[in-house]
Amino acid sequence: MNSESDLIRKLKSIERLFIGAKTEGERCAASDAMTRIKKRLEEIKQTDPAIEYKFTLSNTWSRKLLSALLRRYGIEPYRYHRQRYTTIMALVPESFVDEILWPEFEKLNDTLQEHIEKITSYIISKAIFEDTSEVVVEEVKQLK
Repeated sequence: MNSESDLIRKLKSIERLFIGAKTEGERCAASDAMTRIKKRLEEIKQTDPAIEYKFTLSNTWSRKLLSALLRRYGIEPYRYHRQRYTTIMALVPESFVDEILWPEFEKLNDTLQEHIEKITSYIISKAIFEDTSEVVVEEVKQLK
């Protein structure tokens, strides 16, 4: 099972991939890289104005991750009154979502979900019962 530090290291390496860090020096200068992405976002806004996006995410962890990513890039997530908790709204340029935000979110989310699945299976197998496999799928019996 991955430790917390392994997960953080993995998430940071995904972040470096999307920031575009090429050298070890760039990897160490995370604040400079973040400045470059924010500058790129401002450039994109000049030619591709922000539009209102609606993201629907069914689990808490994915919503927290997307909200954190948006805030990191200076984009404030919100939700309208009476919208479901599964909804995150944001004003963001389409090209930024397509090129940076969504691909980065997907990679980070996949890594995080994999880690959460491993932890959950481990804890259930130790505390409840060792077999945490999925249920057997039965064929539907037709009624006569």
